[in-house]
Amino acid sequence: MDRREEQHTIELAAAGDKAAAEKLIRTHQASLYSYILRLCGKPELAEDIVQDAFVRVLTNLHRFDPRFRFSTWLFTIAKRLLVNAAQKHRPVYDSEIVGSWGGEGEPGSPTMREESRDRARKAIDNALDQLGDEQREIIVLFHQQEWPISLIAEYMKMPEGTVKSHLHRGRKKMKRIFEAEDAGVALSVPFDSEYA
Repeated sequence: MDRREEQHTIELAAAGDKAAAEKLIRTHQASLYSYILRLCGKPELAEDIVQDAFVRVLTNLHRFDPRFRFSTWLFTIAKRLLVNAAQKHRPVYDSEIVGSWGGEGEPGSPTMREESRDRARKAIDNALDQLGDEQREIIVLFHQQEWPISLIAEYMKMPEGTVKSHLHRGRKKMKRIFEAEDAGVALSVPFDSEYA
């Protein structure tokens, strides 16, 4: 949905239109959940945070400033809820189980591909866990959520150059971690490539 349509939907939802509120949730729920899950690594916690974030956002739509992106406001609220919920605990990443583990499987078989994807996910989770909070969040926003540098800078309240620097250093560190652990898996994240 473009920004004008989104603003109209927000106005309707703020006036009590349930269909408009549902549309906002449907539009942003999957990306918000995957963002929070990447930050905390706990599906149950991510579900709770996303639900709580939408409750807070929908009850405070009258406070939304249309000069900014709705997704930035929503993600900020969800991140604050996550920080509050996990102040005393360091996040632990749980990779989802890709599929069944039965059978020997031949190279190239679905079981082997699933095992390879599982190893790749675990390697990425491990590398993300070793990054600082800001680097981890920037990498997740850029690669998983596909946010542009300008939006990340706005959301993180830092200059674009700082975001680029964190992204570059985070990628380099993740690459060193992969090499040190000899992950041996093909990853789809271009850690050496330039960013847009």
